[in-house]
Amino acid sequence: MVCETFCIDSTNLVVYNCIYEFLLNYTSVFDGKDKFSYMDRFITLVETALPVFLALFMGALCRKRNFITRDGVDTLKKVVINLTLPFVLFNAFATAEYSLSSIIIPVIVFAICCDALGLGFLTIKVFRIKSKLSPYLASGFEAGMLGFALFALLFPNESISKFAMLVLGQELFVFTLYKSMLTGKTSLKAIGKDVVTSPTLIAVMLGIVFGATGLYDLLGQWGVGGIIDSVTSFISAPTGMIILLTVGFDLVIREIPWKKTAGMIAMRLVVMGVLLGVLILLNRTLLGGMIFEGAAVLLFILPPPYVIPIFADEPDERVQISSSLSALTLITMILFAVMSVVVNVA
Repeated sequence: MVCETFCIDSTNLVVYNCIYEFLLNYTSVFDGKDKFSYMDRFITLVETALPVFLALFMGALCRKRNFITRDGVDTLKKVVINLTLPFVLFNAFATAEYSLSSIIIPVIVFAICCDALGLGFLTIKVFRIKSKLSPYLASGFEAGMLGFALFALLFPNESISKFAMLVLGQELFVFTLYKSMLTGKTSLKAIGKDVVTSPTLIAVMLGIVFGATGLYDLLGQWGVGGIIDSVTSFISAPTGMIILLTVGFDLVIREIPWKKTAGMIAMRLVVMGVLLGVLILLNRTLLGGMIFEGAAVLLFILPPPYVIPIFADEPDERVQISSSLSALTLITMILFAVMSVVVNVA
């Protein structure tokens, strides 16, 4: 009986060893001296994507169960835009590295946004779009309400300033040319008023002042930098969760009129695809890899600014633009999932 038990245990041990060797050999890839198991990469992928989709699901659940009202969601958005997001932006620009050559990055993004808007006006005839606001869907990025949260999850080991330098160009574009064309206010006084009264732009400008002058590093040497980091980290912490919760609340897939919005969606994707190719080409030739391409790809898959429907004169046009934004947000989430696979598994 003892011998029989020993033989069974020995057989089991051999089987276990075989399984272990199989897993060791076929679930690992070697890159020089480093060994990364597929399981580790899968776990990293889940760590990146799961928080996003879980927050979106929670937002949808809040809508379905009436945990939060429409007024409540609008209030949460105001909290993010006016309170928590400015701290994210300040930290991003205060910790960025500035040089004469780095100034070219926001300038290029500003120019690309202008080109995208121009292409939007040219392509509406190709896609047979009648809405007068549709060209504005071809340009601009919802970086504040979505981009920074996704970047932090997708590239946790990268400085958020790499994304912020790209965003600076589009922020300047949105608050100057883009918004003036949407509102019809072209005077410098009106544009200046929008700039100085925007908490996000004020945070950006303060961050640039602290970072470019070296004041942020100097405060760190004096021991004050730790206090600033602690405050900005604490206040900005819930930003990503709140943003994704509100996006999930607004994203009602079954109510998207795909046929009516197909032209707008196609226009946006074509324009962004072409201009992303141009930016990557410039980065690899003229700029010498100055731009972090992961940040560039993430920026270009973001939806247009969520404020566009506010400027619609007709209710039907407002619904159509809002539906297009919802569809483009869904596409952003799908492409974010693809990027998560590419970054963490490929």
